[in-house]
Amino acid sequence: MKVTREYADGGRNVGDLKIFPGSAARELTVKICESLDLPVGKALVDRFPDGETRLKLEDDVRGHDCFVVQSTCPPVNDNLMELLIYIDCLRRASASRITAVIPYFGYARQDRKAEGRTPITAKLVANLIVEAGVDRVLTMNLHADQIQGFFDIPVDHLTALPVLAEHFERLGVADAVVVSPDVGNLKTATAYATRLNASMAIIDKRRISGERAQANTIIGDVRDRNVLIFDDMVATAGTVLEATNLLREHGARDVYVGATHPVLAGPAHQRLSRASLRQLCVTDTIPLSDESRQKLGNVVVLSVSALMGEAIRRIHEHESISALFQMHE
Repeated sequence: MKVTREYADGGRNVGDLKIFPGSAARELTVKICESLDLPVGKALVDRFPDGETRLKLEDDVRGHDCFVVQSTCPPVNDNLMELLIYIDCLRRASASRITAVIPYFGYARQDRKAEGRTPITAKLVANLIVEAGVDRVLTMNLHADQIQGFFDIPVDHLTALPVLAEHFERLGVADAVVVSPDVGNLKTATAYATRLNASMAIIDKRRISGERAQANTIIGDVRDRNVLIFDDMVATAGTVLEATNLLREHGARDVYVGATHPVLAGPAHQRLSRASLRQLCVTDTIPLSDESRQKLGNVVVLSVSALMGEAIRRIHEHESISALFQMHE
């Protein structure tokens, strides 16, 4: 795939498209390249004896439009550092343009000073990525939309809504009600309810600690209804467990959870097993281990590769990203 025309909007005329996989997104990158009928970019990534990341590009990237796909999921610091090294390597190898494709953006929950003497880590990470030499960022379902403004470069923010909604449309859950797990998630829940033509309810949730949230009451009717809960991530699954317990107390039937990012940290597996979900549906923005699949049993993994691949193609061809989502409405 090659761009040969000049752009009236001042965009750069870039060369052949190349997509490189980070260690935390190898399978996803392969699927993205398959959707675009492109070979996967070749690079050697390993460790020095002292644990430092070693990287060497095995493809010539001079003058090329380069994308590096890397989720900053656990081990977060290792994966983030690898992304920074990748960007620096591509810049020093004279890539024409570098786009960091970050399916899951870690360190996103500290996006403001909620109390004194705390960092704004999301802004720090954005600064690190920009200073490494990247030209633009493509990411999916940021924990907070305002993180886009932490970058002084273009950021394309995708949503997995078309992928998740299409799955539940095929599933055909009867008597469904979309429940927002907290007031902050209301916008997302409304978008899913509109797409699925379902009614809505809201859970009043109060966060007790970083690992625990308490659900207090439900605004709306869930009795004898099947419940669909959508969120950007499942981290420790505290929200899911508390919400499920409250929903069952109010007479809900089966509970389905759809989440973009399966972080599944700490007690997540144990809590999800106690929640007795009908189905947990996640995407492949974070690779799910075989152990996690076995422990969860009722998990369904959907791929966002075609969606991300089309976004990459549109960025490369200087086409609209927002038009991509209008096609799915």
